[in-house]
Amino acid sequence: MLNKLSFDNTLYVLAPLAGFTDLPFRSVVKKFGADLTISEMLSSNALAHGSKKTLHMLEKSINEDPYSVQISASEVGMARRAVEVLNEHDGIDIIDLNCGCPVPKVTGHGSGSSLLLDLPLMGDIIKTIKETSNKSMTSVKIRLGFEEKNHVDIAKMVEDSGADFLAVHGRTRVGKFKAPVDYDAIREIKEAVSIPVIANGDINSYEKAQWVKEHTGADGIMIGRGAVGAPWIFHQLRWGEEHIDFSLKHEIIMEHFDKMIEFYGAHGVPMFRKHTHTYSKGYKGASVLRNDVNSITDIQEYRNLLDDFFRNGEFA
Repeated sequence: MLNKLSFDNTLYVLAPLAGFTDLPFRSVVKKFGADLTISEMLSSNALAHGSKKTLHMLEKSINEDPYSVQISASEVGMARRAVEVLNEHDGIDIIDLNCGCPVPKVTGHGSGSSLLLDLPLMGDIIKTIKETSNKSMTSVKIRLGFEEKNHVDIAKMVEDSGADFLAVHGRTRVGKFKAPVDYDAIREIKEAVSIPVIANGDINSYEKAQWVKEHTGADGIMIGRGAVGAPWIFHQLRWGEEHIDFSLKHEIIMEHFDKMIEFYGAHGVPMFRKHTHTYSKGYKGASVLRNDVNSITDIQEYRNLLDDFFRNGEFA
């Protein structure tokens, strides 16, 4: 199978983010500059048991090429069954194993960052995915450890188990999303393994992305929460533009809204309210806009209000 992913240049990747990186959002960041998009994290159990909701989340936009699907797993057998389901779906290029999610409902089942407590098991699951998958590549997303950092050991286990590349969130599990990101540790991983390494964690601006790239020597930059409300960061990175003008922001926001309606129908209107709140931060009249959209259910009325606000918007 042809490998569609190249690390010849810095790779810019949208991180999976539950509730945000759905098909409409991924299609927008892909159109405006991201090299790789990844599905929201899917449970191996749900995949193996044919959950309709989970299978719906597998859907991708036509422009998501290459496309990665991220799974969580705590058992070798269930991981194998999940991969066998994914093997039946065309258009998936990479299967990614989540070994970093710190959320209790994930770690409580032994998946996500709980795998960092059992590296042999983690290695067996990676090997199983690699051996079972008919996709181009297998990747893994990790943290620096569970309570204490043992990041180099983890990264070497990932490499030795056959992963083609890895993404590193620069915190331990106990650090969740609050502790300072240890970019030195990401650099140490990059120096310790021969497979490509993607840096992740608190990358929320063009300047920060450039600094992390230089400091860590990483082969790629992965952005999650930093892209919510600012998906144009991928355009900035792709084209080397430190500043972004209002007209492009307006275009991206309207594209996102239209994709939400296309995918979710009328339900896309209430779903877009949270995005409207983040997009309008810092704009004059943002609080009035947020109040107004909370009571609108008509698609065209919502679209007209958005279009007018961001076409003529200016920062407070």
